[in-house]
Amino acid sequence: MADPLLEIADDLYALPLADFTPARDALAKEHKADKQLAAGIKGLRKASVAAWVVNLLVRRDPDQVDQVLAVGEALRDAQENLDATQLREFTKQRRQLTASVTTTARRMAREEGVRTTQSVADQVEATLTAAMLEPDAARAVRSGLLVTALAATGLGDLDLSGAVALPDALGFSATARPAPAPDPSQRPQLHVVPDPDADEKARAAADERLAEARSVLKEAEKEHRATRRSVEKLQARTLQVQSEIDELRSRIAELEGTLEEVDDELGEAEAAQAEAEEAVEEARAEMDSARAARDRL
Repeated sequence: MADPLLEIADDLYALPLADFTPARDALAKEHKADKQLAAGIKGLRKASVAAWVVNLLVRRDPDQVDQVLAVGEALRDAQENLDATQLREFTKQRRQLTASVTTTARRMAREEGVRTTQSVADQVEATLTAAMLEPDAARAVRSGLLVTALAATGLGDLDLSGAVALPDALGFSATARPAPAPDPSQRPQLHVVPDPDADEKARAAADERLAEARSVLKEAEKEHRATRRSVEKLQARTLQVQSEIDELRSRIAELEGTLEEVDDELGEAEAAQAEAEEAVEEARAEMDSARAARDRL
């Protein structure tokens, strides 16, 4: 790796999210003799949670990421020759793939002690989708140096300015880093020098962590309120439907009683009809007999 800043960035963006800022500042101080390099290190921005999750995925499972990018490239090559039905099917498959890989990335983040909200998961999936739709987004993702999530329409209008830590990130591939062994001593460590401003920086890092935790809490509370409203609406709808069912059952019982009464009345009416028909027949017979007697006179 020829560029020392890229090498340092590759190490920094592989760190747990909470360790980034103090490690970056310590490294900038360590390399203060090289002012240009120190300034470059100091200028490295902390990744958003979603970008950090994607960077983690790229380093933990680069083969899976390469597969996603290869599928995206194949789809882009084939897109012009596909009919509408095929495009819909490929779009469905692409969504299934990005959703599956997002689930894997969230699991990896959870193993690192980072909880991802649904909002963060949506940004991770949008970033993977952008990487499948846009070649530049694919290179940005593969660099493992994302600082923000990506979003693309597939129309070539993606703006990557500020999305990666360094302009040279495009074309760079992050170093694969398997999950560390349970023994903390086996975890890759950056060498830092004693820092006289450590306490102040630790407080700043703590403030940053607190602000991030508040942001996560706010997002979680927002999701909780939304789900609670959904539950309340469905509970109200359940009560309404149950009330309608009770009314219908009451109406059915009432109609069944009415049906029994009508059946009884129908039986009586049919009996009366039979008697009336018999009386009519008898009256006709009597009339015929009378007519015959008159004709004989």
